[in-house]
Amino acid sequence: MSKNLEQIVFAGGCFWCTEAVFQQINGVEKVVSGYTGGTVKNPSYREICTGRTGHAEAIEITFDPLVVSTDTLLEVFFATHDPTTLNRQGNDKGTQYRSAIFYRTDVQKEKAETFIKLLSDNQVFENPIVTEVTPLDVFYNAEGDHQNYYNENTQQPYCQFIITPKVEKVKKFYSEKLKKTDGIV
Repeated sequence: MSKNLEQIVFAGGCFWCTEAVFQQINGVEKVVSGYTGGTVKNPSYREICTGRTGHAEAIEITFDPLVVSTDTLLEVFFATHDPTTLNRQGNDKGTQYRSAIFYRTDVQKEKAETFIKLLSDNQVFENPIVTEVTPLDVFYNAEGDHQNYYNENTQQPYCQFIITPKVEKVKKFYSEKLKKTDGIV
């Protein structure tokens, strides 16, 4: 990893959704779907789905802080999932779908806590924010078929009905922060 790049881990429900959102953001170099925050070493997707391992479905974001700030990543994170539902995102229920920020540095921890306080103080959400802010212990990469899932499966009903609206929301509200291809966002 280049000395200029940083990493942060977000859990905001299904990792296919969060991966698709953050892959679009300019300055994000890589997004890896995986598992963290649990007790089983090298868990599999099957194990995670039971909810008994304690892991959250999460994404590890590698980003260039000179291009995209941690604050911007936090803003997109909170805008694209419901941080007020404990262990749930939409129809996905269980601790594996909890809202969490797994930080690597004290600066990331401070920024996350400050951002949550700002959202709470301004009553951005009707209900209290339940997002965990936890130090990252171990991040396990998910199996290969879970990587780049949305881009490889856009015709799947789950992708069309659940992920595409999140992707479109990011395009609408964060167009100036998106990666540019051939001069077109």
